[in-house]
This record gives sequence, structure tokens and C-alpha cells, in this order.
Amino acid sequence: MTALADPPAAPPAPAVSPARRTPGRRRRSGAGRTLKAGPVAYAVLILAVLVSAFPFYWTIVAASRTNADLAKVPPSLVPGPHLIRNFEAVLAEADIGKALLNSLIVSGSITVGTVLCCTLAGFAFAKLRFRGRGALLAVTVGTMMIPPQLGVIPLFMLIAELQWVNQLQSVILPGLVSAFGVFFMRQYLVQSLPDELIEAARVDGASTARIFWSIVVPIARPGMAVLGLLTFMAAWNDFFWPIVALSSQEPTVQVALRQLGGGYVHDQSVIMAGTLLGTLPVLLVFGLLGRQIVGGIMQGAVKG
Repeated sequence: MTALADPPAAPPAPAVSPARRTPGRRRRSGAGRTLKAGPVAYAVLILAVLVSAFPFYWTIVAASRTNADLAKVPPSLVPGPHLIRNFEAVLAEADIGKALLNSLIVSGSITVGTVLCCTLAGFAFAKLRFRGRGALLAVTVGTMMIPPQLGVIPLFMLIAELQWVNQLQSVILPGLVSAFGVFFMRQYLVQSLPDELIEAARVDGASTARIFWSIVVPIARPGMAVLGLLTFMAAWNDFFWPIVALSSQEPTVQVALRQLGGGYVHDQSVIMAGTLLGTLPVLLVFGLLGRQIVGGIMQGAVKG
């Protein structure tokens, strides 16, 4: 008998070059690393903070000085001792207390209405299917390109016909809905609201209103908070339409500020003191809601 020949040896496995293995190893080893900012990044951030905070700091300095101090060259960059006196001058020259209350009513009403209406419209444009949805969204977004000054005359004629001149509803009602808010909430819900949740709610027999209050609102809460803060700030700082629709008897903060520092030479220190009083409520709202807004966005809407 002839001896069986040994089977041929298997070909050697191709060697993997280190250049091919390195990227995978680098990705695995660098997955848990955290990036550390260098001195240049810290320097840029500190410079950005100083540039952003300097106008507010200068407002405090100017509000605590006299008009003569502000006219000096170079002006003083240290707060002075006249802050309380300038606040008393503001209260004497303008009804700033009533103006703050009116601004709070106007800004709060506009914020609540805008957030509610824009969330409803954003949900409809994002997840509901109806005829003409694309055309209506295009018209809504297109209104953002129209300057608001073009609508002042017909809007004033309308409120004059309704006998709303010098009444707060003439400022509140035109601002209850914004095209930016509708577009913002629509984009937010497209990304954050899964279609599976709506389909599951439909299977369980939930109506559209129940889906909105039980599913959409909890998920859209971070976006609603951001929109509410932006709307409140815009309504609080609005000057053009309130100066047209309101008078000095029913002013908002921005309308009342124009009554300060009157005379041949405007008293800039009193004007800055009034500006500081008008800015403090906005800072208070941002301080109360800012961390919640950022935290809600970072956590993600699906979890909420």
C-alpha cells in the first residue's frame, strides 16, 4: 500500500499592518476621553464674557454717578454714591411703578399666548396631515420677511375702530402669535417627537387634544421654555408699537423711559438709572429660568 501524502498546508493568514489597526485602537481608546480647553480657549472665553458684561456694568456705573461725572474725560469706571438719588429722580419724573406693572401684564400675556398658540400650530405643521399644510407653512414663514413697520397704519386704524387706543389689549393681542414661534416649535417637534408615540396613542383611542396635552406638551417643554424666554424679552423691550398705541397715562417701561432726563441737557445718569430699573426684571426671569432651560435641552425631550 502506498502511504497517503500529507495534506497541503493552509496558506498563512495575511498580516494586518499596524497602520490599519491604529485607527480602530485610537477610536476605542479615545472614546472615553474628555477634551480639555487650553489657555487660548480660556482667554477667548474670558474676553467674550468681559465684552458681553461691560454694557451692563457701565449702566450701573452711569446710574450711580452724576451728569457732570459722566461728562469728564476720561469717565470714571467705578460706581459712585448717587444710585439711590437717581432712583428717586426716576420715580419723581415718571410713573415707573405703573409702567413696570403694565410691562409685566403685557409681557406675561404675550408670552403665555405665544407659547400656547405656537406650540399648537407647530404640532399641527410637524405631525398632523392635512391639505395645504406646506402652503400654509410657507405663508407663515414668509410673513417673517415683511417689515413690521408696514403694518403699523392698518393696525392702528383697526384698534382705533375697536376703541382700544391707550389700552393694554391694543399691545397684547397683536403679539399673541409669531411666525418665528410657529417655525421654531415646528422644527423642535419634528426632531423631538417620535411618530411612534402618536401612533401608540391613536391605537389606545386618544384624541388629538389628549395627545397634545399628555404627550406633546411634556416633550416640548424645553422648547416652550426657550420660546417663552425669548418672547418675554422681546415683549418687555418692545418700544415701537407701545409708543404708537399707548400714551403717557398707560405706559410700559420703554415708553416711560423716554420721559426721563428731560430739559435742555439730558440727565444721562437718571436715564441710566431708569434703564437699570427696567432691566432688573428681565435679569430676574433669566436667572430663574435660564438653568432650567439649559438643563432641559441637555437632557433631551424624548426622556421628558
